Amino acid sequence: MTLPRGRRILAAVLLSVLLLTTTACSTSAPSRFDQVQQESTKKKSGLAVSKDATQGSKLNKFFPPAGDGYQRVYTQEKKGFSEANLKKGGKTLAQLAISDTTSTPNAAAKFASSTKKIGGYPAVELGKTQTSVLVGKYQVKVISKDPSFTASDRADWIEKFNLAGLAKLK
Repeated sequence: MTLPRGRRILAAVLLSVLLLTTTACSTSAPSRFDQVQQESTKKKSGLAVSKDATQGSKLNKFFPPAGDGYQRVYTQEKKGFSEANLKKGGKTLAQLAISDTTSTPNAAAKFASSTKKIGGYPAVELGKTQTSVLVGKYQVKVISKDPSFTASDRADWIEKFNLAGLAKLK
């Protein structure tokens, strides 16, 4: 027994409407991608740069000058941070950086238990390639990019920064 054509069309339309309303009104569990999106968005909210952070361009004048075959090539400058590569003979030996710890209080906290000093400021070594000092609210960091650039070299270059001038910067 077959339904007349009009009833078949009506039945198909009603079935379609029924399926549409049941699927459109159902709530589905969030996918794993939705969860990752929410987590990454939450993490980024904590990384905002403080409005009180110093402009990176104001930090540049405290970097060691080029000379004796060394080049200082600025690579990044933004609010609260400035960075340069230290090069000699076309080879990058180290990365030099100054960062305002206003936005990252944990960066300053690691100096609290420091017993080492460089240029009269508390110093820490991170791993085998990084040396940092805390000058007021500023972290001055030198990172070896070449195995020949030692911890002693990093300490020497930290002392070449204008640390006293940086200490006066508010």
